[in-house]
Amino acid sequence: MNDTALDFERCYRAVSTRDARFDGQFFTAVRTTGIYCRPSCPAITPKRANVSFLPTAAAAQQAGYRACRRCLPDAAPGSPHWNTRADLAARAMRLIGDGVLERGGVQGLAAGLGYSPRQLTRVLTAELGAGPLALARAHRAHTARLLIQTTAMPISDVAFAAGFASIRQFNDTVREVFGVSPTVLRTEARRRGAEPDTAAGTLTLRLPFRPPLDRAWLGWFLAAHTVPGLEGWADGVYTRALRTPHGHALVRLTLLDDHVRAELALRDMRDLAPTVARVRHLLDLDADPVGIDEALTAVRPGLTPGIRVPGSADGAELLLRTMIGQQISVPAAATHTARLVAALGERVEGAVLFPEPAVVAERGAEVLTGPGRRVAAVLGAAQAVASGALVLHAGRTAAELRRDLLALPGVGPWTADYVTMRLLADPDILLGTDLIVRRGAELLGIDLAETAAWSPWRSYLSMHLWRVALGARVPALSDSKVQVQ
Repeated sequence: MNDTALDFERCYRAVSTRDARFDGQFFTAVRTTGIYCRPSCPAITPKRANVSFLPTAAAAQQAGYRACRRCLPDAAPGSPHWNTRADLAARAMRLIGDGVLERGGVQGLAAGLGYSPRQLTRVLTAELGAGPLALARAHRAHTARLLIQTTAMPISDVAFAAGFASIRQFNDTVREVFGVSPTVLRTEARRRGAEPDTAAGTLTLRLPFRPPLDRAWLGWFLAAHTVPGLEGWADGVYTRALRTPHGHALVRLTLLDDHVRAELALRDMRDLAPTVARVRHLLDLDADPVGIDEALTAVRPGLTPGIRVPGSADGAELLLRTMIGQQISVPAAATHTARLVAALGERVEGAVLFPEPAVVAERGAEVLTGPGRRVAAVLGAAQAVASGALVLHAGRTAAELRRDLLALPGVGPWTADYVTMRLLADPDILLGTDLIVRRGAELLGIDLAETAAWSPWRSYLSMHLWRVALGARVPALSDSKVQVQ
């Protein structure tokens, strides 16, 4: 899909064929019904003269359209454009997904991106059809629907948990966006057989993605990098605790054929949207695997379809864990990190949170072992994050983040690239100095000095090469469909 303007003919073809690959990439607004849908909506295809296509649900709501209660367009997978694009609008959308607007308002969002609120509003309105406030409203409406339909929370509690300032504002927004009252939304969900979570603060959600999904690769990656005491992996289920804006969340994820089952125990329901966004980012659920696979296999046929580039649960944690693991094996890195977590991590409800950067900077020397320069580098990075000298969030550009990472003592190109790739979900970073990537390239006969043809998907190429190189000795990956020359 075009990044700057929606092509009417291509959009209409996707709607006519109910192509689910485009769900979340644009929305169909039908003038005669006043409703907006996802492209795969099972309803009768509207006439060409009656439809327009909009880039965001917020734009549709801003134009006065109600969300279709049949296809639930707000529940579509997120747009992959926010990862493939590096412009201001895309970076803003990544931060909005993490709840920055709800916590800091337009001023906080603009400050995080280095722009004035007026500039930011002008750019988002021009690019996305809606300004920051309209985008925030759409996120609140989505969170409200999830809480209404999947929990037994009193409606009044749902209003404030979803971020609304008053019950009246909540009721008005739900009616405008969904065309019915909150009570009717809940009643409809019960009629469809949706069972609410009864435990206080818990939710069970179906997280959609665009198929295919290489579960073998994603499962191996999560299992191989699991840190005892911080994370768990057993029988295809990944568990961990996440630090969230208003507290913490306990997360249990199960990779299934057509969705990810996410069981969330939230300390504060206001953290629902950012927690879901972080889980989706961790598993790269908003990718467009068909488009990526088509581009990569055009250069090298036979690659395993549906591979993902795992993201991160927390930027500071990603950086410090990566630095701890430099020049040692993955199991050894897990052992060192587990020791740090056991000594300095924050214990919450039977789980442990990765220690805050300030705690690592102050007390990490008591726990970390190994070469003195590496320990000093980890402590220095933790201090940089704790002091604000190093900013780690998804709204940064890859070039700026990589520059700042390389300025840290003990951080080389591989670490900077790896952290940038996973923190920003940047699709076009080749880990060309990685030994396993190089081995995979040798097996496939790929010249890493000539990779322009793989752009903008070189991060996915890196994962494919890792998979190929590891496939010979990892049973879970031995069924790889890649044809080795």
